[in-house]
Order: sequence, then C-alpha cells, then structure tokens
Amino acid sequence: MTLRIAPLQPEDRAAWENLARGYKAFYNTPTADEAYDSAWNRLLNQDGIHGLGAYQDDELRGLAHYLFHANTWAPSVCYLQDLYTDPSVRGQGIGRALIEAVAAQARERGAARYYWLTQADNARARALYDQLAHHGGFVRYDYPL
Repeated sequence: MTLRIAPLQPEDRAAWENLARGYKAFYNTPTADEAYDSAWNRLLNQDGIHGLGAYQDDELRGLAHYLFHANTWAPSVCYLQDLYTDPSVRGQGIGRALIEAVAAQARERGAARYYWLTQADNARARALYDQLAHHGGFVRYDYPL
C-alpha cells in the first residue's frame, strides 16, 4: 500500500463527496446538496478552509478539512473541523497521517495551537486521538441561531 497525503484536486470531486456524505451521515447531520457544492468550491479556492486527501494507491480514501483563526490569546490557531476515513480502510494509519499532515501545516503557519472535537461515544476515533493529543476535558454547547 502506498499512502500519499496531498491537497484535494478538482478531479477528486466525486470521491470527496462520497467521503463527505459518509462523514455527515456518521454524525447524523443532514446536509443539502448545494452545501456540498459550496464546500467543495471553498476547499478548492482555500476560501477560509483547507482540505487534504489521503490517497491509498492513488485512490482518495480519507479527508481532512481544517481552518486557521485567531483567538483571544494568539493570532493563529488551527482547527481540524472534519476528519474521515473510508470505513473499509480504517486501522491502516490514514487518520493518523491526515492529523499529522494538518499538524505540519499548522506549524508552517505558526499556529499556537491545533485542536479538534469529536463525540464522546466515538470510541474508535478517540482511541487514536488519545495516542496523539491531550483531551482537556471541555464540553461543547451549541446555541441555536
């Protein structure tokens, strides 16, 4: 198996959408078709968000979407918003490789911090995250707008 992490390319659209739909289904967040179009265009144009793909033998098998933002204490922090690997290839190091590739981008940009969220019951992902990062114990709340 050859694994390559690289920015998403225009020819990845169909494979990316398949993975993105899998991600949204996993988290039970229905998303309109036009939102996929908008997200894809923003990713390709790096319009506030960035995307990396994990290519296993040149087939897109995982994705990472991330962004940089300021916070009160630092001009730049990196947020890994979405991370998803094709279920058929989980456990092969793809998630780890994507997390580390985003970390490299965060270092290159001088980000003071790199963080992400997941559901408390996402045991498989948390097993990986616990190897790579510190869980600070925070609980997230979403206020409806």
